[in-house]
Amino acid sequence: MKLLVVEDEHKTGEYLRQGLIESGFIVDLTDNGLDGYHRAMTEDYDLIILDVMLPDIVGWKIVQSLREAGKDTQIMLLTAMGSVEDKVKGLNLGADDYLVKPFSFAELLARVKSLLRRNVPQVNNYQLSIADLVMDLPKRTVTRADKRIDLTNKEFLLLEYFLRYPGEVLPRSLIASQVWDMNFDSDTNVIDVAIRRLRNKIDAGFEPKLIHTVRGMGYKLDVLDEAD
Repeated sequence: MKLLVVEDEHKTGEYLRQGLIESGFIVDLTDNGLDGYHRAMTEDYDLIILDVMLPDIVGWKIVQSLREAGKDTQIMLLTAMGSVEDKVKGLNLGADDYLVKPFSFAELLARVKSLLRRNVPQVNNYQLSIADLVMDLPKRTVTRADKRIDLTNKEFLLLEYFLRYPGEVLPRSLIASQVWDMNFDSDTNVIDVAIRRLRNKIDAGFEPKLIHTVRGMGYKLDVLDEAD
């Protein structure tokens, strides 16, 4: 897939370009808004990673202009401005996601993959499974080893999100935005509490354990080898 990175900070731009190339993407990099806008209008990209504070034109204006021109390319905004108002402004103008600087590359990559998957049709929209855990979406039921597991609505959504991305590390902030539709506040433990409750329901008394904590990064749903 082909990505466009518009970032005026040379070190940050090269860091993103190299990391995304190593992750398997084709990447174009430009260091100013006008060149970025021109490339976004004249070339086909699967996703644009766009800095907000550019030297010649603010990222808000680029997003607005692209949307007014009918361009529906996925856009992720990068900015040091982390207020709720700034995020709402970017999303209202047509951005698809918003990541505050400084950020970890692991989180950015997870968000990029999540955005790109929105354009990929699901092969099976009726049933999701891993090991002996089965989620029936139309019936809104979950079983493990053929035993019915009762979940709250939020627990069901959280497990569904894990099941759609098995084996991938999901940062807390990404879980917060995708499942709770909120900004992640490092001072709150709502994500950890919810995952602890979900883990108690689907892992307690069963083997293998499926929900794993990846220290300093987030959580993942996976069947791990004993050596892992």
